[in-house]
Parts: sequence; C-alpha cells; structure tokens
Amino acid sequence: MKRRAFLSKAGLGAVAGTAAIAAPAVAQQNPKISWKMASTYGPSLPPLFGSAEVFCKMIEEASGGQFTIRLYPGGEVVPGFGVLDAVGNRTVDCGQSASYYYYGKDPTLCFDTAVPFGLNARQMNAWMDQGDGLKLMREVFAPRHIVNFPMGNTGTQMGGWYRKEIKSVADLKGLKMRTAGFAGEVLSRVGVIPQQISPGDIYPSLEKGALDAVEFVGPLDDEKLSLQRVAKYYYYPGWWEGSAQVSLYVNEKAYAELPKQYQSLIALASRYAGQQLLTDYDAHNANALRRLVASGAELRAFPVEVLDACYDAAQEVYAEFNAKYPQFKKVYDNYMGFRDQTIPWFRLAEGSYDSYLSRALNRAKQQ
Repeated sequence: MKRRAFLSKAGLGAVAGTAAIAAPAVAQQNPKISWKMASTYGPSLPPLFGSAEVFCKMIEEASGGQFTIRLYPGGEVVPGFGVLDAVGNRTVDCGQSASYYYYGKDPTLCFDTAVPFGLNARQMNAWMDQGDGLKLMREVFAPRHIVNFPMGNTGTQMGGWYRKEIKSVADLKGLKMRTAGFAGEVLSRVGVIPQQISPGDIYPSLEKGALDAVEFVGPLDDEKLSLQRVAKYYYYPGWWEGSAQVSLYVNEKAYAELPKQYQSLIALASRYAGQQLLTDYDAHNANALRRLVASGAELRAFPVEVLDACYDAAQEVYAEFNAKYPQFKKVYDNYMGFRDQTIPWFRLAEGSYDSYLSRALNRAKQQ
C-alpha cells in the first residue's frame, strides 16, 4: 500500500518535521528488539487493523530493521477484548484496542475512547495533546502497568441500524440493541435492552429477530455487514460516540527497557498511524454511505425528543459515577470542561461554515 511506503519516499524527517535520522545510524547505536502486539481487530476491518499494520511497518523501517513488532489479529494470541490485560501482564508487549471496551473494569477508561455527548475527533485530539487528556489518562492506566498512546480516531459514528423507525422515546422501550459499555448503560435508562454480540453474529441475529437494532461504527465498516438488507433505517448522529479514539497500549516495563530512540519512534509511529486512520474514514465514509443508500438504506435523524431524553439519561449516569468514583469525577470535570470551552468556537467557525456550504451546494443543484 502507498501509505506503508511513506518512509522510502519521504524519510523519517519529513514525518517528524525534524532532521532525518539515518536508519544505519540508529541500527549501529541500538540493540535488536522483537515485540509482540495484539489487536482487538482483524483484517475484516481494514481501517482499524490497517492502522496497526502501518504502525508496525514504520517502527521496523525507521529503525533499520532493529526494532520489529509482530502483529496478531484479535483472537489469535489473546481474545479481542483481552488486549488490556494481556499488555498489562506482558503476555504481549503492546496492543491496539479501544478503551471503552473495558467499561466493566473501570468506566473511567471510557474517556480514552468516547463517552456519550462527548468530544468530536478534533476536540479529542486537542484535549489529549494540548489539554490534560494524556496526563490524566496515563494516571488511569498506570495501575494497570500500561503506557498509553493515542493511535487514531474514527470520527463521529452513526447511530446504528433499526428494523423499525424511531419516532419517539416510546419506540425505544424494549428494543433489543447490540451495544455495550457506557452507551448501553445510558440507553437502558430510556428502555433499550443492551445486547453484547460479536460482529460476526450481528447479521444473523438481526435477520432472525434476536436483535431489533445494532450500532457498529459508520458507513465504511457497516457496509461490509450488509445490514441494510435486514434493518434498513440508518440513524444519526451517534451521540454516544462523537468520536472514538483508538489507543496503543505498551507494557510499562517493556517501554522502560527501550532505548530513548525507540521510545521516540513509538510516539512518532503511533501519531502517524493514527492520522492515517482518521483520514481513511474521512476520505471513504461519504462514498460508502452513498452505496448503502443506493442499496436500500434509509437515512433518518434521531428526533430531538429522543436526543434530549438520552442526554438527560446520560447526565443521570454521570452524576452517579461522579459520586461513586473519585478518579472518574476528576477526569470527567476536566474532559467536560474542555468540551464546554471549545464547542462555542466550533459552532461559530466550523459549524456556520459547514451549514452555509451545504445550503450553497443544494442551491446550486436546484439552479
């Protein structure tokens, strides 16, 4: 792939924005190290798994082959949702996952990926990079013997696929929906019955009626499941995932054993691979959505009544967790404070620009 050959074309210096580091010099100064990396994902989800492949490729090329990481898809070495523990106990040296999968261990981990009515991708990047996000999340991961790095984002996700239209809050009552974690906790407050089902079982479960709805990711990934054939109503926005950050987990002892140059490579490679992930979704979701609509999907916006009910339910859950978990409250206050500070700017600048441009394009089509 073209994106995997970037080092041979541009050199590490072009990626890092600093003077290029000659691979032979790195090889002369540093030892040969081989790591194992487990991913929650697999080749059936090319953007997500592909970003881990980009990361491993960059590490190897930039180190002149001295630092290599063997990547294992979910389920091959450890279960897909076992990556957090596997990295913490050094069954593997590092891993790729989304931290909200581990909601059951500690809901505070969800801030590393997404929480209901939270930050969008740009805001999340800013909170992690320029705000207190990375510092706070490393405090959360430290007891688990993990050093975490942001490694991409899906952007705002869709609200899922439904077998019937959602016209009011009453339509959510008793709805069997594939979702989990924080989203499931909030949705249960408005009558949804959350179901945790693996991607491979989603289609047959919808087809047989064991599920009434499912939320997955967005058009690029959802298209592969052909869900429009059995649940044609495709809702937006995915209020539980205004963005969804994917993370690199590195075992703290393994990280401490690395030469400083290799530690820097991890920071650079995770940032580059993460940028590739977001641009992959941004570049290809639009055409995937067009194909889905052409094949039968019917787009629907959640009614404001439904969004308001879910927002209120989310505030109830936040209040309960803030009272129960001191560290959750510490991160929540900082995260939501950052959100509230940045939203007015995004609405003023980008929101108004996007809204006008959309109207202008529609006007041009009608002329």
